[in-house]
Amino acid sequence: MKKYVLILCVFLTLNALSVFAARDEATVKANWNFDNGDGTDASGNDVNGTIVGEPEVVDGIVGKAFKFDGIDDGIKFPDEEGINTGGPFTNRTIAAFFKCTDVSISDHKQTIFEEGGRSRGLVLNVYEGNVYVGAWNRAEYQWAGAWPSVTIESDRWYHVALVLREGGNQVEPDKFEMWLDGIKVSSDPGGQVFAHGADIGIAHTNGDTFFHDESGQGNNIHFFGGVIDEVIVYNSAFDEDDFAEFADVIQAATSVEPQDKFTTTWAKLKEHRSIN
Repeated sequence: MKKYVLILCVFLTLNALSVFAARDEATVKANWNFDNGDGTDASGNDVNGTIVGEPEVVDGIVGKAFKFDGIDDGIKFPDEEGINTGGPFTNRTIAAFFKCTDVSISDHKQTIFEEGGRSRGLVLNVYEGNVYVGAWNRAEYQWAGAWPSVTIESDRWYHVALVLREGGNQVEPDKFEMWLDGIKVSSDPGGQVFAHGADIGIAHTNGDTFFHDESGQGNNIHFFGGVIDEVIVYNSAFDEDDFAEFADVIQAATSVEPQDKFTTTWAKLKEHRSIN
């Protein structure tokens, strides 16, 4: 009987951990869908951004999106306890749809999203034909950081995400993940990210960041050229099932099958988003 109880307890514990590790709508910290043609946060947390430059409102992959010129367009966001100034953050998912006009640009990084500064932070960017996700915590427990990347093409929709999964106060295997179009493409050593007070930016660096080659110091630089849509920040770690709906949208948008397939998939994602 004791053996049975022990097995049951272990099963319930593992099950609880798996549930905790997946998407939790209670942990959404920001949802910038751009459907109103501005930087309003649709999550209800009021992490609203200020537009810089003159990005163009265009049809996105889901509703409306912003097309940035890669020169001086971007969106600035203030510090937010649930995103950068609180913590430490043990679980995090940051994801976005994007379509880069020219992925081969090499004279600067093309920032999709960034938060934090030189000591601690998170970033998604394009550079020389690759999309990168990065995370680092160079204070506290000295995580030098990880910047996995995947080769991409110009003028094509992608869904990119970084996931911090059950990070602790030390560098451990398989704590930092990169996902592209619903597929986990990398799992790297990592840990939790402590408070990082430098501000939050979309399509440019709103304060310092840290790229794979140790560049990134400065403000109002590394502008993105192309379209960005549906940027989300959660303090829970998405899994394969959670990313499936985004992968379906990408598959429909890039499919040679009739446009009706994309319309149906878009409607399903929009319905799910409105429910949550």
